[in-house]
Amino acid sequence: MRVVFLGTLAIAVTCLAAQVSSIAQTGALKNAIGMEFVKISAGEFMMGCSPDDNNCKNDEKPQHLVRITKAFEMGKYEVTQAQWKAMMMENQSAIAGDQNPVENVTRAEAIEFANRLNMLNDGYKYRLPTEAEWEYAARAGTKGATYGPLDEIAWYEKTSNDESHPVGTKKPNAWGLFDMIGNVREWTSDTYLATYYATSPTDDPPGAPPNTGLAPPGRGTPGVALPVIRGGGWPNPAESLRVSERYHYLGPTLRVSDVGFRLVREPLAH
Repeated sequence: MRVVFLGTLAIAVTCLAAQVSSIAQTGALKNAIGMEFVKISAGEFMMGCSPDDNNCKNDEKPQHLVRITKAFEMGKYEVTQAQWKAMMMENQSAIAGDQNPVENVTRAEAIEFANRLNMLNDGYKYRLPTEAEWEYAARAGTKGATYGPLDEIAWYEKTSNDESHPVGTKKPNAWGLFDMIGNVREWTSDTYLATYYATSPTDDPPGAPPNTGLAPPGRGTPGVALPVIRGGGWPNPAESLRVSERYHYLGPTLRVSDVGFRLVREPLAH
């Protein structure tokens, strides 16, 4: 059982909030705990199995047109352990390092991290990306299975030495986002459904309804929907390091050393 020190959290949030107004006034793409964000413009792309990608699974098909109708900001890096500790006052990561991505966190905990950032009232709403937003940002205009040569852009089975690494130490994609594949896999907000791509809406697909894609026997809590994880991680082989790969393991309570997250944020309406 985890003990939450509400008094300590309140003090931390108050101190961080004191830094927010000056940051918001400058329009900086960095928040009070040092998270950097990249502006991602609206646009359209072909989502799913890339042409000539022979490693695709059936749930990555059919490839289909998706339009992202509103610009958003994506975390330049995966959330680090230092950033996690600044908001959550603890760190259960298996591979310790302040600049390494936080891992060993459930999706519910990732959502709680975003909610605590929202308590700072810095003019933005923080949340997990949808699966469509994630792939659009990862592809950054490219059409292949990866956005560059794997050894240059990703920590994975061949390059990782069986551990995660400080974020931003491989080459970014064309948007300037680092580790979109490799290092740790990343939680999204979507519910998994193997056949979702056959009926996905074109504009801003939200993912399958929450009561679909329920966990089969032996795969998490019976009757609980499986969330989508993206990106491939440090222990994964090259064939799993693809921008269209969809993971859906043991449900929202999964806690392993190669799953972390990054956030998106949107300006609040005034």
